[in-house]
Amino acid sequence: MKILITGSHGQLGQELQHLLKKRHIDFLATGSQELDITNEAAVEQYFAHNQPEVVYHCAAYTAVDQAEGDGKETNWKVNATGTAIIAKACAKYAATLVYISTDYVFDGTRVTGEYLPDDAKGPRNEYGRAKLAGEEAVQKYCTKYYLVRTAWVYGQWGHNFVYTMLKLAQTHDKLTVVADQVGRPTWTRTLAEFITYLVERQEPYGIYQCSNSGQCSWYEFAQEILRDKEVTVTPVSSDQYPTAAFRPHYSVMQLSKETGFEFPKWQDALRQFMHQIEGEQLR
Repeated sequence: MKILITGSHGQLGQELQHLLKKRHIDFLATGSQELDITNEAAVEQYFAHNQPEVVYHCAAYTAVDQAEGDGKETNWKVNATGTAIIAKACAKYAATLVYISTDYVFDGTRVTGEYLPDDAKGPRNEYGRAKLAGEEAVQKYCTKYYLVRTAWVYGQWGHNFVYTMLKLAQTHDKLTVVADQVGRPTWTRTLAEFITYLVERQEPYGIYQCSNSGQCSWYEFAQEILRDKEVTVTPVSSDQYPTAAFRPHYSVMQLSKETGFEFPKWQDALRQFMHQIEGEQLR
């Protein structure tokens, strides 16, 4: 099976490469320098030459606030147009496409229950709208696809909330974190394991949702991250931290448990991750 990973320099792209290397599975990996996914001719040439059978489409523009302003054009170019180009190429060369989407395709206004895969969409920021357009392109052009939504992603490689909290803890003994936004954190290792599980077990094509199990607010997430640090974390409301992009107050998605995949609890995943990065620092 010939595998292609786009977005090879991102959090998930690097985690996926690490996982496949550990399993001694060969793959191709491209960043924007190796393959411009917004250039249809370049993508066609790459697919014609390499003939990938499975494409893990991890390439994305994820600067959510910038997408509301000077990054709006890039957001749409990468997340919508780029995804459509990749989807067309996968369809032409009969490759299975794994597309990573987001909880932001929903409106985030629920107060209880979980967002189901087929629930009505209603993105309220530009990033969510572009990712939804990407979803629609995948469904329009492909029949062999796994559309996987996730949320609150963190991992060893790249910038994320966990690293931000740990860095702030080095210079602050008091922090305030929003407590009225509830969701599910996702360790990139869990996400990488889930998407490869879908492909390797040949699960039915369609829409899936993946995070670590349980739910929490950003405040509760921060508390767990800093539990062993000499830092006081105080809960505040979202209106004390206005952002350019709308952030959902509730974005808990139903996990795709019908596959038999076991989603680790978010606290357990975080502890494993913290142990991992502490081990790396000691080397």
